Amino acid sequence: MAKSKYIIDINADLGEGYQFDSPLMALVTSASIACGGHAGDTKSMQQSVLLAKHHGVRIGAHPSYPDPGNFGRQPMHLAANELTASLIKQISALDAICDAFECKMHYVKPHGALYNQVAHSSREAHILFDAMQAVNPNLALMTLANSPIVALAQQQGITVIAEAFADRRYLSDGQLSPRSQAGSTIDKVSEVVQQAKAIASGQPIPTIDNQPLTITAQSLCLHGDNAHALQSAERICQALVSR
Repeated sequence: MAKSKYIIDINADLGEGYQFDSPLMALVTSASIACGGHAGDTKSMQQSVLLAKHHGVRIGAHPSYPDPGNFGRQPMHLAANELTASLIKQISALDAICDAFECKMHYVKPHGALYNQVAHSSREAHILFDAMQAVNPNLALMTLANSPIVALAQQQGITVIAEAFADRRYLSDGQLSPRSQAGSTIDKVSEVVQQAKAIASGQPIPTIDNQPLTITAQSLCLHGDNAHALQSAERICQALVSR
């Protein structure tokens, strides 16, 4: 990890056109940078990489289904070779910019619908693995903690960075509560901070049906796409500073 000022790695999805990229980059230790599938272009990738370099932040690619119209939030039924080609193009684009600015790209974190699909679909997972291998076989995978893809990736020799969320409720089986379910998102900043502290310290959190759940994660995601994003991020980071 580029920095170790927190008791857990803190990541954010950046370069997506939201207003808090610069202050969030100053807080996080990993940045998953949009690379053209759902958002992002050459200019935004360059800006994000330079910001990450300035702050000593670990860089990851944040590829998506090639669907900017839906912001990558709808599953797409693409042929394997078509999806593989798109993912290679996206990851390679960011990798080339990292090379140009003498930075290293460390990992890949899929976005949106692709994130959910690869977590549970062997077909999509292997397509992603193939794309990562084609660009750089040493890339790690940041993915949902407790999901089937974790073991699948490890079987392929891929380093896994298991990710958890401070502002999302979980089901009792360890999966994220669907956004369509009432209460799936935690809006109260104090509760977001409380869940972040519990996850980072290996303590149980309450699921959406109020059952205790312990999540083993190496990275905690901050969202930058809502009105309370920066306030939540600052509070979480203050709570997780290494003593």
